[in-house]
Amino acid sequence: MTSPVVNAKSEAQTYIDSVFEELKYKYAHQKEFLQAVEEIFISLVPVFEQHPEYIRHNILSRVVEPDRIITFRVTWQDDQNNVQVNRGYRVQFNNVVGPYKGGLRLHPTVNESIMKFLAFEQIFKNSLTGLPIGGAKGGSDFDPKGKSNSEIMRFCQAFMTELYRYIGPDVDVPAGDIGVGGREIGYLYGQYKRIRGAHEAGVLTGKQPGYGGSLARKEATGYGLVYFVEEMLQDVNQSFLNKNVVVSGSGNVAIYAIEKAQHFGAKVVACSDSNGYIYDPEGIDLKVLKEIKELNGDRISTYLNYHPTAIYTEGCNGIWSIPCDIALPCATQNEIDGEAARTLIANGVKVVAEGANMPSNLEAINEFLNHGVLFGPAKAANAGGVATSALEMAQNSGRDYWSFNEVDEKLHGIMKSIYVQSKKAAEDYGFAGNLVVGSNIAGFVKVANGMLNEGVN
Repeated sequence: MTSPVVNAKSEAQTYIDSVFEELKYKYAHQKEFLQAVEEIFISLVPVFEQHPEYIRHNILSRVVEPDRIITFRVTWQDDQNNVQVNRGYRVQFNNVVGPYKGGLRLHPTVNESIMKFLAFEQIFKNSLTGLPIGGAKGGSDFDPKGKSNSEIMRFCQAFMTELYRYIGPDVDVPAGDIGVGGREIGYLYGQYKRIRGAHEAGVLTGKQPGYGGSLARKEATGYGLVYFVEEMLQDVNQSFLNKNVVVSGSGNVAIYAIEKAQHFGAKVVACSDSNGYIYDPEGIDLKVLKEIKELNGDRISTYLNYHPTAIYTEGCNGIWSIPCDIALPCATQNEIDGEAARTLIANGVKVVAEGANMPSNLEAINEFLNHGVLFGPAKAANAGGVATSALEMAQNSGRDYWSFNEVDEKLHGIMKSIYVQSKKAAEDYGFAGNLVVGSNIAGFVKVANGMLNEGVN
């Protein structure tokens, strides 16, 4: 009996598989980090086939290990004078392209795996912007929900007291993320300035406009997401006009994605928070949404007080059962699984673009790609936030202050450039139309070449 012919693995595939197997052995418990690495590794086989020097210099093993992980205890007092303890993190992953850059997240789910996945993604997202920024992420398992302003201030001051020695305008520049907005950045910067005795505005981004912050930063990730989708649609002679859109989440990313999509003529029919989702077939009332979330800090269910004909449903996952032309997941990681993806496809979705970090798992991504859905991956589609953070750094360095329109115009240009880079890389490596592969390759090659140029370090 003749044995079946088995195609031998290429040297590139063998190398990539061996690095990933070693990583799984070392970090088996870090599922989010391994998921992020696997999603990128799958795309890189043709790169290593064309660039064997990356194998000789063991680029993959080097790029998947952070330069350093800083962990620390954060001790603070609540309003009842009880002493509370949290864990703080800063993962400085790679600074080949520029100073470490990435947000700080305050959320009870924060752990080392999530910090590493976010920082790893940030390397290549930041590379795609074309701006001189490396990849990092940080945060704490502190939950700001239900805390008073004084408690949040005391926590932020305690956090910065531990972090300050590891950051700086030319070293590592943190920004906001989930649970960290202009208020928290202000408290963090106030403590940094108090300790350092110097006004180093460029050490943090996401500051309030007028106090070193950039106009359009709050809107940037949501606007940038829609600008990216606009490029995707234009390539197939389509637009947002009269399209039905579903957006998960109701934070800054979701709100300003809704705002810009409506500006382009779309009807956004649903959005959500961690408790449930609203479906309004007449179109989400953006003014009401902003009042609920930005002014009052209420749950999304209170939308019914303004629009009683809308439908509120407990739980978040069901939002993907609402038929739509365009889906914009803007809430959190792994919110779209294979089942949700198949439901979206069955209901006629044409475009999915990620406003959150890694909101679609690998099964979902494959479903979208295999069924011809235009798919914008997070590291490309949601890069508008960090791009505008880098623009804030430029303004701080030059002691300058740009108008909203100036920043927005630069943001629009950056998002168009990211799309063009991703599209071209996909075509150059034989995966035309696959923006997952394209963005992974375009972001990775720049970092890999930088590592080669710097030698072994």
